[in-house]
Amino acid sequence: MRILKSFNESSVKLLKYGIFLVLGLLLGRIFFHSREVRETLHDHQTEVEQATVWTCSMHPQIRMDHPGKCPICGMDLIPLLKGGSLHTDPDAIHLSKEAAELANVLTTKVSWQKPVRQIRLYGKVQIDERLFQSQVAHVPGRIEKLLVNFTGEQVRKGQKLAEIYSPELVNARQELIETAATRKLYPEFYEAAREKLRKWKLTDEQIEALENSGPATDNFDVLSNTSGTVRARRVSTGDYVSQGTVLFDIADLSRVWVEFDAYETDLPFIRRGDKVDFTVRAIPGSVFSGNIVFIDPVIDPVTRVAKVRVEAANVSGKLKPEMYATGTVSSDLKEYSNNLVIPGSAVLWTGKRSIVYVKDPGEEEPVFRMRVIELGPALGDSYIVTDGLKEGEEIVTRGTFSVDAAAQLEGKPSMMNPPDNAAAMLVYGMGAGKPGPDNTETLSDRKLKDDAKDAPAKINVSSDFKKQLTSVLDRYLSLKNSLVESDPEKVKQEAEKLKQAFLKSDLKPLPENDRLQWNTLSDKLLRNVTELIASDGLMNQRLAFQKLSNNLYIAIKTYGLAGKTLYYQFCPMFNNNNGGYWLSETGEIRNPYFGEEMLSCGETRENLDF
Repeated sequence: MRILKSFNESSVKLLKYGIFLVLGLLLGRIFFHSREVRETLHDHQTEVEQATVWTCSMHPQIRMDHPGKCPICGMDLIPLLKGGSLHTDPDAIHLSKEAAELANVLTTKVSWQKPVRQIRLYGKVQIDERLFQSQVAHVPGRIEKLLVNFTGEQVRKGQKLAEIYSPELVNARQELIETAATRKLYPEFYEAAREKLRKWKLTDEQIEALENSGPATDNFDVLSNTSGTVRARRVSTGDYVSQGTVLFDIADLSRVWVEFDAYETDLPFIRRGDKVDFTVRAIPGSVFSGNIVFIDPVIDPVTRVAKVRVEAANVSGKLKPEMYATGTVSSDLKEYSNNLVIPGSAVLWTGKRSIVYVKDPGEEEPVFRMRVIELGPALGDSYIVTDGLKEGEEIVTRGTFSVDAAAQLEGKPSMMNPPDNAAAMLVYGMGAGKPGPDNTETLSDRKLKDDAKDAPAKINVSSDFKKQLTSVLDRYLSLKNSLVESDPEKVKQEAEKLKQAFLKSDLKPLPENDRLQWNTLSDKLLRNVTELIASDGLMNQRLAFQKLSNNLYIAIKTYGLAGKTLYYQFCPMFNNNNGGYWLSETGEIRNPYFGEEMLSCGETRENLDF
């Protein structure tokens, strides 16, 4: 009993110790877990506190110091973590990796390339005038029978086209038959009779047939002088024709001309013998080629272009006259062989300045600096750099506008903000408090101030000239609305009308000393419209429309309009976030670059009252 009692007491003690041990472990776990949770929450809170920059996923150039709505599209802003070196360099643009990815920023190292200028030409397929012939009647008479009755019919050289009754030919045949009977005695008479028929373009075979046909044959065959396509039938059965009357127009289309319009700024880079690769809208996917055989020495005073003629083979017959053609000629610029070449997407322009954004090497997060460069001739989608860059430097080639927008928002050197004015700029929504009655200056307001520095100088012109420019603008607005509707066929139609409005404009109301400037500007406008007409697909049409809008804005700011109110509007997302401007007759945003996809995306940058 004593042993059992001692055992029970020991068991009780062990049980108590076990319970105390378990309780201690539980309390320790709860204590340390709570501390861990507090530390985790503290770290998370610290991280959130660091995320003081808020941006829009659709418009990454927007940065604010508080959550809210995007001032452009109204979407909720998302936080971004700022790097610790954000404010170490007053001129550098620091982007987090997240911001760079959202803005779709890509960089490329500058390298040496062969400077080849790509010149785009627009024109039409035409008949080779050297292969165009008229089939005429060589003898007078009456058309008894037509064997070719419609335009477009293919004929071969020597093919019978018609039968003709000619009293003169009947008499000549009778003379031939009579002299043939005495040709041994009087061979000169016989040869004279045959020569008379040869002058009427009868072949030796036809003459032999006349000689041996007998007196019953009164109709004579009209044979084709060439092979080709009948372009016109000018007679009907029963018509009386005289010698030299045109019966048919026949064109040989085995070779054709392609006549392109070359603007005077492109002529120095185009030479006879240059190869031209071209496409036609009617045959997608096929590339044709030919060589330049002629350059018009005179520039058309209205269109400001010179005709460039390309000769091309057309054995298959795919190329048909009046087809629209788009060609490319490559010009080797040997004088710039020691210069760097960069993509055109890397360059931003304002006034006379051309800038790029250069990436700092060795930084964990993307850091960029604006740099002013000097450009040489354009090489299609790229540019020659004459000064400002070195081989191996890394520049922004996509998302350039997003980087520039970030620089403008932070008041740092940018496209519209030279270094000497950058210090006065503030980030939208950061460091200046929230927008309110006393703090309402937005990005648009500041950009308008900067735009005024590089605005074109105004030229006083007559009211007649302003009226002409206003009529051109009206056609432009119709074109813009067709892009809003995303109707590519209507876009082409409106672009054609716009081109005709340009061609009808009269220079007489413009002072003589100002015509050169207008000629240069109208040259660009016509080039833009022609490119738009030749563009396939809405995206290509919108890219051409962007160029047209920029140049038309300069024209309107320079010369003015006849009593018009316009709105200069901007979409930051067009063309890979490089942005695009357009002119509108209303303050309501109706985006021509996206249509219904993002109809209200954009903002008004300037009000134009005339």
